[in-house]
Amino acid sequence: MKRADVVELFSRLRELNPHPTTELAYSTPFELLVAVVLSAQATDVGVNKATKKLYPVANTPQAILDLGEDGLKGYISTIGLFNAKAKNVIALCRLLLEQHGGEVPHTREALEALPGVGRKTANVVLNTAFNEPTIAVDTHIFRVANRTGLAPGKDVRAVEDKLEKVIPAEFKQDAHHWLILHGRYVCKARKPDCPHCVIRDLCRYKHKTVAD
Repeated sequence: MKRADVVELFSRLRELNPHPTTELAYSTPFELLVAVVLSAQATDVGVNKATKKLYPVANTPQAILDLGEDGLKGYISTIGLFNAKAKNVIALCRLLLEQHGGEVPHTREALEALPGVGRKTANVVLNTAFNEPTIAVDTHIFRVANRTGLAPGKDVRAVEDKLEKVIPAEFKQDAHHWLILHGRYVCKARKPDCPHCVIRDLCRYKHKTVAD
């Protein structure tokens, strides 16, 4: 995609949603970190339902550690892979207390060293909690980047690296959320809503849908 088209693409997404943010409910970097860990292979809606009950009871590393693994499972059992996630969150809380004074670290290296935290989760936390212009490539962004021709790549890291190169600096802070929301609500996996897409004329997808 030409640079002028990339600028136009993000200008339109920005006009539509000037201040995009995550749909995960949180009030502190720690709450966001836990929510993102829980959101792997789960919906934000499902995670929010669980954390709405969990956070009023325990929303710090020590409080969740005090719940214990079984106690935590009682709050997150409606989320997929909750057994493994409970184990990771408990281990994550212990490490935060032992190595970071109970605070969420601000560096990618320290975040990725936490149990259950990979590159994507680290990027979300850095971007959303600490306002760094990182891009976390999930299934939605991977799909949009490839379909539109914005940043085609065979895997998520290839797409992330390409997005880092092609997205102009003025859009980088919010690009992550614009692309996720576009993929979630417009450029959907099974049937993209091309007739209502604000970037359809810039998009290189060959199988655009038409209005019913």
